[in-house]
Amino acid sequence: MGEKHQTGIGRRQLLTGAGAAAVLGVSARPAHPAMDSIHWEREVDVICVGSGAAACSAATVASHAGASVLILEKLPMLGGTTAKSGGVTWIPNNPILRAQGIDDDKLDCLRYLARYAYPQQYTPNSPTLGLRESDYRLLEAFYDNGTKAIEFLQDNDIVKFQQFRMWHVDKVPPDYADHLPENKVPRGRCIEPASGAGASAGGGSLAVTLANWLKSQGVPMLTEHPVTRLIMAADRVVGVEVLHEGNTLNFKARKGVVFGTGGYAHNTDLVSLHQTALYGSCALPGSTGDFIGMAGAVGAQMGALHMAWRTQVLFEEALRDRELGLGAFVLPGDSMIVVNRYGRRVTNEKRNYNDRTRTHFYYDPTREEYPNQLQFMVFDHRSLDAFGGNFPLPSSPAGSRYLIKGDTWDELTANIAARLAGVADQSGGFTLDPIFRDALQDSVERFNGYARKGMDTEFQRGKHQYDSDWHELFSSHRKDTEYPVNPMPSLVMHPFSEQGPYYAFILAAGALDTCGGPVINEHAQVLAADGSPIPGLYGAGNCISSPTRQAYAGAGGTIGPALTFGHIAGRHVMQS
Repeated sequence: MGEKHQTGIGRRQLLTGAGAAAVLGVSARPAHPAMDSIHWEREVDVICVGSGAAACSAATVASHAGASVLILEKLPMLGGTTAKSGGVTWIPNNPILRAQGIDDDKLDCLRYLARYAYPQQYTPNSPTLGLRESDYRLLEAFYDNGTKAIEFLQDNDIVKFQQFRMWHVDKVPPDYADHLPENKVPRGRCIEPASGAGASAGGGSLAVTLANWLKSQGVPMLTEHPVTRLIMAADRVVGVEVLHEGNTLNFKARKGVVFGTGGYAHNTDLVSLHQTALYGSCALPGSTGDFIGMAGAVGAQMGALHMAWRTQVLFEEALRDRELGLGAFVLPGDSMIVVNRYGRRVTNEKRNYNDRTRTHFYYDPTREEYPNQLQFMVFDHRSLDAFGGNFPLPSSPAGSRYLIKGDTWDELTANIAARLAGVADQSGGFTLDPIFRDALQDSVERFNGYARKGMDTEFQRGKHQYDSDWHELFSSHRKDTEYPVNPMPSLVMHPFSEQGPYYAFILAAGALDTCGGPVINEHAQVLAADGSPIPGLYGAGNCISSPTRQAYAGAGGTIGPALTFGHIAGRHVMQS
């Protein structure tokens, strides 16, 4: 997949040891050499750094416009974390919606995005919806250009899209905040590649399709070529330094450099600086925040660096390996709740992974603690047997080393406490409160009452369409289970069994990747500290400060903005 040069950097070495120099060899200062003294390995019009949706979107636009383009990827393979994703792309007012006669009105959509992304500022009757003008323009640029990006890819036979349907459920999914009154089009904004679509192939299909088109146009795609420094001429970015096989190479960009790289989820130094907690990530190991250092060295303005696309993860699994195959995205099971160290529920367990994970960061100012730092997914044998195989539930009790079992509530509590004691040096000594056992049983009894009535008066679990639709997808009923389909009023709630065994997992805050970094404007230009664009430098994807903040608008809420602002960058760089 591209032009490879073997360096012997293994998967684990990417984060530690010798490989870290290749991955994290980012200079603290830009290069300002005399232009006539530089030996350029290659000269092209546009350099795109990274090979996922953001970088390849920019590359397709520039290449189609006649520019010579070079793609530089630091990992041994192309596609980035896009290739690992489901490939779903959230695009407002997309061509498929319009073909169905559905009007995704601009102001209504912007109100939804603003309400979700900036709830503390949102003012519906303000000209900028209560947002800073620059933040409003980013949301507006997303709405205005998302559909243009899709039309460009389709009209030029680069990628064909179809409406995303929830795999074996065969439903058009609701947005992640379908219940907000501002959301006038709660279904249909999620699309996916028409070829190779589905849970296992979607992201790979999108990444491969983009890469194949670029290769067909003769675009060089160099893997194992990590960019380590930006090269400046006066106040303009004119190229990059690259580390390859221990040698420094210079690549010139006559028009501009577009970064479409990952966040910093696998850079533990940056995580420690900017995240309250982020124990593990589904991002590829190349997500080490390289662009933050390089952009900062040329005077880029940094946005909110604490942001991330979040998911709960199995705590003990993340302690063994920060790079995770899966997160606890939509928690499976109906006789299941999640409680904190006091044995109390903290949220609707069926909310989306990004929003639900943020409950880990509640701070108790009286006890001076994070009571939800670790949470406990508790369920009975019905949920394990009926929904086993839906991650994180194993197909059998012996199928997960992280599963905690107890024949009674007393035994389960004791076993959770023992498991916590075994990882105390990695959790800040987090323990269960003495009231945990009694409070847990009280929480279960309360929940059982809600399940029988079909109404959760604490957290409204099952009230909105999102809960039941995504539950169907991530809680598929096993054919050989001894338990019937849930007969209760709400599909997502079933009373716990009066007899054990009972089970638990320890949950912690993780991420798909971070989404904080340099600030861009509506043209995807990286901004200097004074707010002016840095000539020749562009950004899109998880390496920049997210234009939609931490609002995960719906399935594909990360790839949609990445693809769109990559498209914007590719178009604008051709005007330079």
